[in-house]
Amino acid sequence: MSELRHPQHDLPEGMRSATASDEAIRLSADVVVVGLGAGGCMAFHDLARAGVDVIAVELGGYFPPEAMRCREELMIPQLFMEGASRATVDQAITVMQGRGVGGSTLHNTNLCKRLPDEILEIWKEQGVEDLDESLRRDFETVEELLGVHRVPADRVNANNQALLRGARALNYRHGILAHNRQGCQQSGMCELGCPNNGKQNAAKVLVPPALKAGGRALIHARVDRLLTRGSRMCGVAGHAVDPRTGTELHPFEVRAQRVVLGASATNSASLVIRSGLKDPQGLAGRRLHIHPGAFVMGVFDERVDGWKGVPQSAECTQFLQFGQGARERVWLVSGFAHPGAAAGLMPGFGASHAAMMRSYPHVAAIIAMVHDHYSGQVRPRDGERVGIHYRPDRGELEQIALGLREAARILFAAGARQVILPTSPPRVLDSPASLDELSATELGPFNPSLVAVHPMSTLWMGQDPASSVTTSHGAYHHVRGLFVADGSLFPTSIGGPPQIPIYAFGRRVARAVRESLPAR
Repeated sequence: MSELRHPQHDLPEGMRSATASDEAIRLSADVVVVGLGAGGCMAFHDLARAGVDVIAVELGGYFPPEAMRCREELMIPQLFMEGASRATVDQAITVMQGRGVGGSTLHNTNLCKRLPDEILEIWKEQGVEDLDESLRRDFETVEELLGVHRVPADRVNANNQALLRGARALNYRHGILAHNRQGCQQSGMCELGCPNNGKQNAAKVLVPPALKAGGRALIHARVDRLLTRGSRMCGVAGHAVDPRTGTELHPFEVRAQRVVLGASATNSASLVIRSGLKDPQGLAGRRLHIHPGAFVMGVFDERVDGWKGVPQSAECTQFLQFGQGARERVWLVSGFAHPGAAAGLMPGFGASHAAMMRSYPHVAAIIAMVHDHYSGQVRPRDGERVGIHYRPDRGELEQIALGLREAARILFAAGARQVILPTSPPRVLDSPASLDELSATELGPFNPSLVAVHPMSTLWMGQDPASSVTTSHGAYHHVRGLFVADGSLFPTSIGGPPQIPIYAFGRRVARAVRESLPAR
């Protein structure tokens, strides 16, 4: 595995692997951060730079650019939770989540959006406070740190141009997205980790300054329990994990009076439940939203070569409305799949499947992602595994059907000669004539094939402890010293990419943690 070619002495100063020793590890700090995704990294960064004694603990490894091998079979097992096999308990929806220093910012495509105003208004109605000026400043700071900018028109590749061309032909609302890139070589390998250091991700932008300021990081370390003394936090405990085999090794413990959860909406909630923390209403782990998405492919006469250039730079928001009464809740965004993933989406077997794969250079794709109102639940399992209970109801299936129809319509309008829908079995269309016949009554588990990459909302904010899990600043209602700094905080689905909001709330939570510490 490429990760193992970077032994401990190649790690940055201040970072160590829990596997470097065979003996139990015992550490202490003022604050321990669990998980180094977007929110955890931001909290780690801000706390360390403020002079707080902070340790970050991460299950995954450290992946500098030279460790990114641009091969699906090498990188997917390392950069994704459960080797990208994480799914809902019925296995009907794959849930892709990152692991490693940087979390999902290692493999995401750099999409950057603030929270829609309509979502913020809903959150205010649900009791979340301080969503105006202070949040605006946090968004501005995050965007400046990450170098967020609109993708230049001359870097919109043929795959993304197909969405823009089709939406324009149909007079659908569309646009070019903002990304956080600097020095991008347009290699198209974003989902497998950037080999050129072109992503302004959490591992590049936030972790080095945190380590330089005195922060410490422990990798290959799985937190199994949150430790309490009475109604107060006193640290975390877990085990070192062999990155090659996943074998549980010796124990570790980090003593701290403040614990910040940044392990994702699935893992953070699972950890709260597994640890038996006080939760009088039984709310932790509920209200799970995931933005379920379907991958629609169009086959063109001309070559698209979708693997070349900047991925996911175009969107269509014609069918994306916010608010509880929204009739259309579908975000259409350009997509791409590397050969292994694409093979699983192509129809046919044997010779017919091989023939479809030969059309791969001619494929453009659109992901139809639902801003979900339905919510599921997370429950603990063993090790890094979590139980994700989520089966879309009829209302969500209607939105998925809408997304399939309109993604296909856009691809046909862009010039596709065939469109492949991810139904079971995959449906190959030669014209848009029959699209309106596709309805939610045909859909259900495994039909269509769905993927989710944005779990959120399982430890949601609100000022009332009877109807929320955390305060507006991420403090857990029922145990002093516990804070949450990831997408778990969102009271609802947000209908777009979550990294910028997660970074922003990471800053907010870091301030709350700092203010809660005793004066020195």
